[in-house]
Amino acid sequence: MRKILYILFLLPLLALSQEQLSGVILEESSSQSPLPGANVFWLGTKVGNVTNFNGEFSLPYKVEYTKLVISFVGYKTDTLTISNAKPIKHSLKPTSELEEINITSRNKATSNSYLSAQNIITVSSDELLKAACCNLAESFETNPSIDVNFADAVTGTKQIKMLGLTSPYILIATENIPSIRGASQAFGLSFIPGTWVESIQITKGAGSVVNGYESIAGQINAELVKPSTDDKLFVNLYGGSNTRLELNTHFNTKVSDKWDTGIYLHGNSHNKKHDVNDDGFLDMPTYNQVNIMNRWQYTNPEKGIVSFINLKYLNDEKQSGEIDFNPQTDKLTTNKWGSEIDTERYEVSAKLGYVNPVLPWQSVGVQAAYSGHQQDSYFGLNVYDIEHNSLYANVIYNTIISDSRHKIKTGVSYTYDHYNELVNTADFKRTENSVGAFVEYNYFNLDKLNVTAGLRVDNHNLLGTFITPRLHMRYTTWEKGVFRASVGRGKRSANIFAENQKIFSTSRAINIIDTTGKIYGLDPEIAWNYGVSFLQGFRLFGRKAEVTADFYRTDFKNQVVVDYENAQEVNFYNLKGDSYANSLQIELHYEPFSHFNTRLAYKNYDVKTQYNTGELEKALTPKHRFFANASYETEIKEGRTGYWKFDATYNWLGSQRFSSTENNPSEYQLPERSPTVSTVNAQVTKVFSPKFEVYLGGENILNTRQNNPIVSADNPFGSSFDTTFVYGPIFGANYFAGLRLKIK
Repeated sequence: MRKILYILFLLPLLALSQEQLSGVILEESSSQSPLPGANVFWLGTKVGNVTNFNGEFSLPYKVEYTKLVISFVGYKTDTLTISNAKPIKHSLKPTSELEEINITSRNKATSNSYLSAQNIITVSSDELLKAACCNLAESFETNPSIDVNFADAVTGTKQIKMLGLTSPYILIATENIPSIRGASQAFGLSFIPGTWVESIQITKGAGSVVNGYESIAGQINAELVKPSTDDKLFVNLYGGSNTRLELNTHFNTKVSDKWDTGIYLHGNSHNKKHDVNDDGFLDMPTYNQVNIMNRWQYTNPEKGIVSFINLKYLNDEKQSGEIDFNPQTDKLTTNKWGSEIDTERYEVSAKLGYVNPVLPWQSVGVQAAYSGHQQDSYFGLNVYDIEHNSLYANVIYNTIISDSRHKIKTGVSYTYDHYNELVNTADFKRTENSVGAFVEYNYFNLDKLNVTAGLRVDNHNLLGTFITPRLHMRYTTWEKGVFRASVGRGKRSANIFAENQKIFSTSRAINIIDTTGKIYGLDPEIAWNYGVSFLQGFRLFGRKAEVTADFYRTDFKNQVVVDYENAQEVNFYNLKGDSYANSLQIELHYEPFSHFNTRLAYKNYDVKTQYNTGELEKALTPKHRFFANASYETEIKEGRTGYWKFDATYNWLGSQRFSSTENNPSEYQLPERSPTVSTVNAQVTKVFSPKFEVYLGGENILNTRQNNPIVSADNPFGSSFDTTFVYGPIFGANYFAGLRLKIK
């Protein structure tokens, strides 16, 4: 027994007496800044460590350890020959081989990392400024990965698609908190002003398990501007020839050395009635929106704490319908067809992030959000009201295993949703809640391989207990050549009325065919997404270029089919057969000369669903799309701060299948397919100084217009009335001008 006690006493002393190699890792630059989180390990062993906040490290040394490998993301990996345990000091040189793609010469407008395992496209605020205006739904006009079109011909709602699937299949988040979901699915993208957005991350294919199980076609995350780095005063004033007016104002101030706060105000208004195509209906609704956010930021770098608190309020009012419609006398009557959509929304969210100052690879994040959404609306004789209260919480822990090549995230999440819907005279109420746990492992070898494997388990009161696996891989095939592959599963409950509000702007009878499921009588939607992509950077005629090709397939194991194939009905039922979406995209970025950038893209969709009448191509989804964008900035002359920016975007959409109208009278029947559509947007900006700039431009300057977007517009209360056959612009050309004022 005494010998055992001696051994136990001596073990710590023996461990302390083991020889150690210590040192510091710096950045090779004039500042010689320390590099916290750099990997330091002995070649051919599992013995390694990560540098601390000051770039310092320490690890065991043996005489047989002779090769020390030092690596860090964005820096060239070095291998040092070590012959003794004397402290070392070494500087890493930034690498140019694996840098992020820079599309514009001054700032990164759009970038696609060579390093991430996921296929993520980052859109900066500079790219967002190229769009005419002024909310998240309109921010994708210059991005070929996202398709934007009107959902119907009366409400002015813009709908986005990715990989051939509409936005309900995309997990849309604000600062990684799911935000556009449930009651806000139809109009929520218009509730986030573009000037509030610092950047957007678009993830194609299966997303991360950290953000939930609902993502099927991908994820879109909007990062908001930070009070500590945003301008003290920012003003953006916009006016369009369609009489649309918008005002965005930011006020930011530093409350103390650790607290910053900002007030963000957004207002937009359109009160003139337009009927360019003379069909008796407004081409766009009249509306007024007030949107307010108070944002607080706490930063304590000494303790490794960053926190954000957001308080938001929104009031949005829309009116559409026949041009002579008067709500006071015509509401819910057959005098005139009209619609009003009034939305009030409250949001409170908080984020807390802690990074261990001594061990910077360890961090904890806590997210929580509550929203209350109330929409009161009617469409002709159809009434639709929805109240949605939602609570979300997520706790994430990050650390490493052995060294920073092996990272792990784990945590738990909770979601609560209560819905109360009135559909004409029918009440639909339900409560959903789920508790989930997740783990995500990332192996990151900077030189070649990056693998992210995630798994989450959720228990849902209506969907049961289920597993969500997701896998992403990136492999560097050769210099600036990156191959990616991903696979993942998604599951969601379909909010059939909130997500398909355009059905109310028709005379169709609404039928739910299946009745045995737990949500509206329907089963949950389940799909697998598979994807591969290849990214190659190269030089063409001495100038930077890169080409991307990706292919994604989504296979539905169950889908809530929204069937418009009977012109007098819309039917909801569970999938019986196959439903899939294939998406192929090829994209070329090229800088033919200094400050001039071009992007060309081609997309091919093959989206089919098994309807009760047979397998059919998804309606109003173009099989072919061609995209081109060119941007140019003049050089800043010595001694001056002013310069010009020019941007133009061309979109061509192939023909799109119309759902069947053969049951309509002959005068209300449509052809099988739509014509092709071409649009051009352009904008010119004069930057007078870092504080002031003006811009002007045009949307749809080719004046492309769908002349008869409403079927049976002359008889809106007849059985053939339908506003959902929209395949292109309705209003025609719109010219705009605006100014931006920035005070740092």
